[in-house]
Amino acid sequence: MPWCEECSKYLAPSAMLADGSCPKCLKPIAEFNINGGLTAKTINIKRLAQSSADEDVSVPWHFKLLVGALVVYLSWRVVDLFR
Repeated sequence: MPWCEECSKYLAPSAMLADGSCPKCLKPIAEFNINGGLTAKTINIKRLAQSSADEDVSVPWHFKLLVGALVVYLSWRVVDLFR
């Protein structure tokens, strides 16, 4: 979100002039990014995917319990179908 220091307010990109300056004080506005320069154009998704793929992550115990309960329930429904 662009911020004008002179006017002390945020501006929508559509509210700025064509050259990227403030419409009230006509000073150029530097775009402020709260993520420290991390934008959709600068992020490297391949590097992020490779760093998480190197870690050995196990399946949580409660997920295994849920899958086991689902198998038991569906098995009972199949048995109940033919009774």
